[in-house]
Amino acid sequence: MYVCVCNKVTDHEIRRAFDAGVDTMDKLCRELQVGSCCGRCKDCAVRLLNEARAEQYPFDGLLALA
Repeated sequence: MYVCVCNKVTDHEIRRAFDAGVDTMDKLCRELQVGSCCGRCKDCAVRLLNEARAEQYPFDGLLALA
């Protein structure tokens, strides 16, 4: 599904970016430009990053994303 409609970024792209080391919203914005236009996608993008982290590190807490 599209998460960032402005920049045509999908949930799969966000998960691949996380797997490649993009683990904060700031990095995601720099890498894929998620949240760089209207900003409506930021909550969903943060949720996806947290889900990806929980899958990879199930015993860690949520990310402190800024």
